[in-house]
Amino acid sequence: MNSQGKCPVSFEIFPPKGELDIPSFRNMMDGFSKLDPDFISVTYSAGGGGNSHKTIDLASIIQNEYNIPAIAHLTCINSNRQEVDGVIDSIVSNGIKSVLALRGDIVEGKEPTDFKFAKELIPLLKERDLRVGAACYPEGHVTCENLDDDIRYLKEKEDAGADFFLSQLFFDNYSYYKFLERADRQGISKPIHAGIMPISSKSQIMRMIFMCGASLPRDIILILNKYENNPDDLRKAGIEYASKQIVDLMRSGADGIHIYSMNKPETAFEITQNIKRA
Repeated sequence: MNSQGKCPVSFEIFPPKGELDIPSFRNMMDGFSKLDPDFISVTYSAGGGGNSHKTIDLASIIQNEYNIPAIAHLTCINSNRQEVDGVIDSIVSNGIKSVLALRGDIVEGKEPTDFKFAKELIPLLKERDLRVGAACYPEGHVTCENLDDDIRYLKEKEDAGADFFLSQLFFDNYSYYKFLERADRQGISKPIHAGIMPISSKSQIMRMIFMCGASLPRDIILILNKYENNPDDLRKAGIEYASKQIVDLMRSGADGIHIYSMNKPETAFEITQNIKRA
């Protein structure tokens, strides 16, 4: 909860593949802005491709044209110090105040240079007076075999200067609550925003499970089996499930809700309406 006792609600968006269509982006943002989000985060490219210019361009529009706090994602594993400094310069010059510091995906055949971990990026961002977020993983990072180690790495990010955390998506709130208990025992005190992704298709969920290692509770499996061949009903059931997750998290005092919107303001609208009616 924030200082007003309100649970912040935010959205993640991603730059489109190919050419950046600014008119289409503004049309999408018109939809998101009506929802009065506490902030919007803009991802870097998956797979280490690097699209900092798109990330910064979109975050700048969100921050400066829509007056919504923007968080620019920044990865470091495939970049050297000079490249990272250049991106940070661009972030600052565009008036963006917050950054999500990430390691990023390791590109096959490309060895890490000046950075190996997200925690090494955080002090550079703090030196520029930026508010810094970091990622956390309620069910553990897919490359980390030990949950205790995972929490220890999270504490190292906080000690490096992280101001808040955005969680990887999860479908079982129990895993998030257990994660909070482990974080509390480790002495982690910064806000941990819960990451929620509404189901839109079976292929989407299977891809996310492979990438993120999120587990599927029985209710999700039943939804996927029941509506696998009915996309409209699957989407509705996914929105309903995500909405129930969020209501439960809010009632339990979550620090914030970060919705992986998949660039769909209409889905975000339906979820926020469900939350208000609960």
